[in-house]
Amino acid sequence: MEGKSSFKLFIEIFSTFFKIGCFTFGGGYAMIPLIEKEVIDKKQWVKAKEIIDIFAVSQSIPGAIAINSATFIGYKIAGRKGAYAATIGVVLPSFITITLIAAFFVKFQENAVVKAAFMGIRPAVVALILMAVVKVGKTSVKDRIGFSVTVLTVILVIMLNVHAICAIIGGAVLGLIIYKMFPDKARQIIEKEGAGK
Repeated sequence: MEGKSSFKLFIEIFSTFFKIGCFTFGGGYAMIPLIEKEVIDKKQWVKAKEIIDIFAVSQSIPGAIAINSATFIGYKIAGRKGAYAATIGVVLPSFITITLIAAFFVKFQENAVVKAAFMGIRPAVVALILMAVVKVGKTSVKDRIGFSVTVLTVILVIMLNVHAICAIIGGAVLGLIIYKMFPDKARQIIEKEGAGK
């Protein structure tokens, strides 16, 4: 990619993630369905199977999952400049919005119209997060081991207040143990995942 075509790609990456940033309420997890729709269905920049790995890595490192995912995807598409374009694109709407809110929200937070709007926004955000859970679950949980790890992680994080990072690291360790102790089973799972890409 050189010259004008390269510049067009950076603008496309920026505008795609800017749009995602503009239309997402409720934080990084609510962005997941929109990221999937844009980068998999519309642009076809990444495959459905790859996005799960990107989300897993993005959740495992410091920072918001949406920003980390945008950076990762941008880098995959167009290297370091693509990462910058995607990151700036996804962050800029929030930066502009929070600056405006900081200036005006104190005056209007008790306004009945504002309260009514947020009363509708909150359930919509929950629906977006549930959509992300269902989509990621369908792609990631394909056997009894995956289902068991999912259930165990939910119990650890929700009921026992284990930190999400510890749960992710525990999942990685469990995967390595299965790989070492049951290589045939691990190979079947890996081959099944490879076939789904």
